[in-house]
This record gives sequence, C-alpha cells and structure tokens, in this order.
Amino acid sequence: MAVMHSVAILVLDRVVPFDMAAPMQVFDWTRLPDGRRPYRVRLCAETPEVPADGGLTLRVDRGLEALADADTVIVPGRAEGAPPLSPAVLAALRGAAEAGTRIASVCVGAFVLAEAGLLDGLRATTHWAAAEQLAAAHPLVEVQPDVLYVDNGQILTSAGAAAALDLCLHMIRRDLGSVVAANAARMSVMPLEREGGQAQFIVHEHPPVPRGSDLEPVLDWIEDNLAHEVALAALTHARG
Repeated sequence: MAVMHSVAILVLDRVVPFDMAAPMQVFDWTRLPDGRRPYRVRLCAETPEVPADGGLTLRVDRGLEALADADTVIVPGRAEGAPPLSPAVLAALRGAAEAGTRIASVCVGAFVLAEAGLLDGLRATTHWAAAEQLAAAHPLVEVQPDVLYVDNGQILTSAGAAAALDLCLHMIRRDLGSVVAANAARMSVMPLEREGGQAQFIVHEHPPVPRGSDLEPVLDWIEDNLAHEVALAALTHARG
C-alpha cells in the first residue's frame, strides 16, 4: 500500500455507536513496521448532525461525496426504528460499488447493502437474531446466519458486535499481511485467528461447574478416564 488507504464510515440515522467506533478504532490504531499509519479514517453522512442510538447526536464534517473518494466504505448497523434510507444514500452506495470500492457492513448494516442491491446473488451474514428477517426481506441474498463474516471480494459483511473487529482485522491482513494485522489485533486485545466461518455463538445448555466445588475432583477423574467405563463406585472413590 504505497499511499494512505482511505476508509469512509457511513453514519446513518440511529447508527449503533459501537458498530461505528469499532472499525474506526481498529483502522486508526493500525501501524506499519516503520510506525506510519496506513489508513486514513473519516466519518461521512448525508447531514452534518446525525442522531445516534442511545440519545447521542454526532457531528460529521464530510458528506456523501466522501464515498466516491474512499478505498473502503464501512456501513455500521442502525437501531430498531431507524427511518427509511434516502435515495441519495442508496445512490451513493451504488456509485461506490460501481467504481470498484470495497464496501463492508457491520451487524445489521447488511440491511443497508441489501436495500441498495449490493448483496443480490451473494453470500452475506448479519447478527444471528436478524438473519431470518434479512433472508425474508431480501430473497436474492444467500444469508449465512452462523458465521462471523463473509468475504465476497469487493463486498463484505459481518455478524454483530465483536465480529466487526474480526472483519476489520481480516481486511487489514488482506491489505497489509499477517504481521501488520497481528499488531493491530494486539492493540485491540483481540485474537487474530477467529476465521470468518467460525460460529457466531455457542449455546451452553448447562453452566460449567465452578472450580473449587465438591464436584471438581469427580470431573477431573472423568476427563482422565473417558476411554473407560465409568461406574458409580469409581465416582464415589474419586470424590474421596
């Protein structure tokens, strides 16, 4: 990457602050081995003031024209009850896509890309709780509810919350290699190796028994003897 890579984060009404701030921080903290910043991160919006989720109001000094100048566009999720997308926003996203700009969504930001038609015929993901809704509203999108992120090359989508960090680290690794991405992961106190196909969550039907309980020696004995038949008398003996 010879010059700074421009990242534009599209701030829409009722934007989820975490979805916006997580990519901004990861890209802004990234450094090359010589200490230089490889990314320039900017917020852009249709209007100078944008109401965000949680009662915040964000002041943004760049308009939608910033999408045309960006190398990467990030579309964060919006909270429930967000107003309809304007024709200007949809046109700006389509124009960026036609220009070959890399476009990535965070969480339910996938709905924005889908409404712009950018996910038609592609695999995509979103927060697992919104996956069925995305599939129903946009049947041309192949929704994958159980993965952290999907990389289609130019168009990328991530699952909810922390999966945004995984997607950003993946893009950094794609752009600059594993060494720079690993350093970015360390700055964010994140593992680099959470691959996109990893499940969004694991359901524990029963909470683990806390260490230090009376059952701890029994559980340790069972783990050491999984290949053998376990009798009640043996468990009693293991407990002591």
